[in-house]
Amino acid sequence: MSDKPQNGDRSRGRAPGLYDPAPPQGVTGIEVVGAVASALWVALSAGYVLMVGTGIPGAAGFVLGLMVIVLPVALIWVSVLAARAARTVRTESARLGAAIDALRQAYVVQQQTGRTEALNPALAKRLDEIARAQAAMDARLTLFASAHIAEGGLALDPVAEPEAADDDQQALSLGTPPEAQSRLSNADFIRALHFPETAEDTEGFAALRRALRDRQAAHLIQAAQDVLTLLSQDGIYMDDLRPDMARPETWRAFGQGARGRAVAALGGVHDRAALAMTAGRMKQDPIFRDAVHHFLRRFDKTFAAFEPQASDSEINDFAATRTARAFMLLGRVAGTFD
Repeated sequence: MSDKPQNGDRSRGRAPGLYDPAPPQGVTGIEVVGAVASALWVALSAGYVLMVGTGIPGAAGFVLGLMVIVLPVALIWVSVLAARAARTVRTESARLGAAIDALRQAYVVQQQTGRTEALNPALAKRLDEIARAQAAMDARLTLFASAHIAEGGLALDPVAEPEAADDDQQALSLGTPPEAQSRLSNADFIRALHFPETAEDTEGFAALRRALRDRQAAHLIQAAQDVLTLLSQDGIYMDDLRPDMARPETWRAFGQGARGRAVAALGGVHDRAALAMTAGRMKQDPIFRDAVHHFLRRFDKTFAAFEPQASDSEINDFAATRTARAFMLLGRVAGTFD
């Protein structure tokens, strides 16, 4: 994408590559077909009514004849207008998609090259608008999920707790021994790490509430929620990633302490844009960097406890969760698999 504005863009004060509405369309083939069909129907129906008649005398016959001629023509043009509107929507969607792709590519190039010069003001403004819209959507989703979780008497604390709070605590408050806790099932743990799919996912919310009663699982869920929210601000969503899935043996080796090349297969995310934007933010945003390292530590500790009691199929299900995909992406950026 060229950095120099074309003549038309310069006159409007808008950088090339940004979204401009499509110019109004003239007469298209849809209107021509509608006009021909209307003319044929009027000629045939009017001729028939004039020659044969409607069989009803007086004003009623005249009204019926008029309806026979006019109503089909009206239906034809309703169909023409609907087809034209659909075509316009498709065109606008394609242009908007191209504009968004151009913005994303420009941002990736900036992160990869480390350029220090300022962005074109129009481009910077559009990127800020997209980021604000995504942040607002993430906030609404977080509030919605928190409200559903609160219905079960639990809520996610938006601030990550210090690690010492659970590392040194070996008993519940009021002297309740750890054995009195109801053990979290592997199925609920895995389902909670994937987070609810929709607002109607009652099973997902129920599993999340049960997982939040487990101290270690709750810490990982909170850390995962933090990094997923931050990643979404850059338009990075775990459902869009299609990582190469590692074998259960590799995951078990990781749970037993292996690092580096021995578990490199776990870093199966190959989305270049997601990797570049995440790496750039790791360098520039200390809050994001701290959240990532906190999440990775939680993930390591929790999976090490989960692995001995999990079957191979459960490990495969665990690897398919949104939390595990975040680990694959962030672990690769942080150098866990180097």
